[in-house]
Amino acid sequence: MKTVNLTVNGAPYEVAVKPSATLLSLLRDNLGLIGTKEGCGSGDCGACTVIVDGKAVVSCIYPALEAEGRSVLTIEGLTDLDGKLHPLQESFLEEGAVQCGYCIPGMIMSAKALLDKNPEPTEEQIKKEMAGNLCRCTGYVRIVKAVKKAAEKLQAKVEV
Repeated sequence: MKTVNLTVNGAPYEVAVKPSATLLSLLRDNLGLIGTKEGCGSGDCGACTVIVDGKAVVSCIYPALEAEGRSVLTIEGLTDLDGKLHPLQESFLEEGAVQCGYCIPGMIMSAKALLDKNPEPTEEQIKKEMAGNLCRCTGYVRIVKAVKKAAEKLQAKVEV
């Protein structure tokens, strides 16, 4: 076993993991953060996307040991202390971008990483950045609309 010291959703952790462990297994099995989903297990579907030091990564192939000293944000970390949803979560619900919901945590985390670096993306930029996230239920029109709506909400908060 190896020890990994990392910050997850703002809280510090010291976790013992097998050298072969993935960040996904560390989050789900060691920390009980089950919002991050495993879809394909090979980094192709994006269901397990989390943000590591500001960058979207697929946690199913990201070695847990690589998270040493890093800051990880999961879907659980998006709500505020009062339980208020993040504008991305609100917008996904409002636009009907959620059906079975399995891919949504990864979709939202990819969208968050995009909006953090580009607060006013075009539809084309959203499609390009979200291309690594697959959805079998909704199609992508409502997901793109939800990301655009969240961007507008976040911009309105900045302007206030």
